[in-house]
Amino acid sequence: MNLASRRTTRGAPLPQAYCSRVRGSLFAALALIGALSFVAWFERAPLLQKAAELWIASDPVGPADAVAVFGGGVNDRPFAAAAYYRDGLVKKILLSVNDVGAAARLGAAPSDTEANRQVLLKLGVPESAIDIFGAGSLNTYDEALALRAWAQHTGAHRLIVPTEIFAARRVRWMLRRAFGDDVTIIVPALDPREYRRDNWWQSDSGMISFQNELIKYIYYRIKY
Repeated sequence: MNLASRRTTRGAPLPQAYCSRVRGSLFAALALIGALSFVAWFERAPLLQKAAELWIASDPVGPADAVAVFGGGVNDRPFAAAAYYRDGLVKKILLSVNDVGAAARLGAAPSDTEANRQVLLKLGVPESAIDIFGAGSLNTYDEALALRAWAQHTGAHRLIVPTEIFAARRVRWMLRRAFGDDVTIIVPALDPREYRRDNWWQSDSGMISFQNELIKYIYYRIKY
């Protein structure tokens, strides 16, 4: 075959049957993508709810030596701690002493510890039932070690640490890694005020919290 013949062959139009098959395959692929997108959109609620159910780790609450309130979550954690105290599950509520921010240093805003204390007092928990642990904790890792030191000092063997639904898996893993088998750790998962486990995807804060906790969990498993 000479050069002119090769050019003619290369420039020849594709057979109509082949083009029809390609168009048919593309149409089928687009139809499948469209169908999956349709299902994902209109069935997103059960899918996302199932994802949360698989992720959320929560322990049943029972009697314990104390309940520990980690920093943050002032709208959820101290309320749960006060409820456990009122129900007679614990006689002591521990507040984490976290690193104090600039506003708290100026006295312009309360620290996490003080905010949690005020919530507990307004909910009827006596001052004598409130104690602190740690000193300037920066994260959950620091708080786990500080709580372990408190347990070793007091001889506690069973502790409750309530936290929000998406953080519970990471917090429980960190605590059990820090304590080992010496102390029973109970981590109940709390529905935040802003969203619940059955509608979290309808809230910006719910979406952000879930995404952030996925990243933080991987980070903690790698680092600690």
